Amino acid sequence: MPILNFHLVQGQHQSAQIETLLLKASALFAEVLACPIDRVRVFATEHAPQHFCIGGKLVSQHAQVAPYFSFIVLEGRSQEDRQRLLSGFTDLVVDILGAPRANVRGGIVPVAPSDWSIGGTLASELRQAEIEARRLEAAKNLGNK
Repeated sequence: MPILNFHLVQGQHQSAQIETLLLKASALFAEVLACPIDRVRVFATEHAPQHFCIGGKLVSQHAQVAPYFSFIVLEGRSQEDRQRLLSGFTDLVVDILGAPRANVRGGIVPVAPSDWSIGGTLASELRQAEIEARRLEAAKNLGNK
């Protein structure tokens, strides 16, 4: 379910930098949320410099680097997890893209499990099924000891 989108100005970063950003952000997302990486979606959306405005000035008129990111997670994630993601994604943008830390912006879009679907099934239903499967597995493992 975790989805992250980096908004970047076209032509400011090399393709290899963006690829590294996407891969490292995917790994961080999976690690922090303790979820399978195959559930993680990370995108980089590049905007033409004449379509990106910073501080009331078009980037095409000054070459300021100021990436923005936003990510979606199901409601109920801890404040610690959310802070780790905000800090971690900011660190990746600074370290990989060379953006000044003060220019990086990011935010969280929390979504209720009853308002999100995976393969057409509500996340709230899938979550219940996963909790029950874990409970059964734990009971089975206790029975084998």
